Amino acid sequence: MNNFSKKLLAGAIAAVAVLVSTPSASAAARNGVCETNEFCLYWGPGTAWSASDFTTSIDTYGTSQPTCYEFKTPDRGGYEQCVKNNAEHACNFRSRAVRVYFNSDHKGAYDTIPAGTCRPLVATKNNNASHLFL
Repeated sequence: MNNFSKKLLAGAIAAVAVLVSTPSASAAARNGVCETNEFCLYWGPGTAWSASDFTTSIDTYGTSQPTCYEFKTPDRGGYEQCVKNNAEHACNFRSRAVRVYFNSDHKGAYDTIPAGTCRPLVATKNNNASHLFL
């Protein structure tokens, strides 16, 4: 094998290694769209409002920009507002339940959102500060 062939082969192997090891960008993107394996909170009653989508438990949503978790769906009510004390509805597209808590650090009253369901928040409607994947 000549030097050109060796370099070509090495370049091809490097390209394949990058493709194989690069995770999908959309798998963890917080884009305001509730997708498979995500948990979402909505600014208003139902799913027609701006959403905040999550792939992990959150200890505290934060209270002000720029450090709070926010509703991410553009052109819908609640867009760019902080999630804390502003969520009315939840959808759980995960395989296990999620609890939304009144207080930070998963404390206080809570709503449990079973896997594969969407429902209004009751105990934590507009009074929510954290959530926990069960």
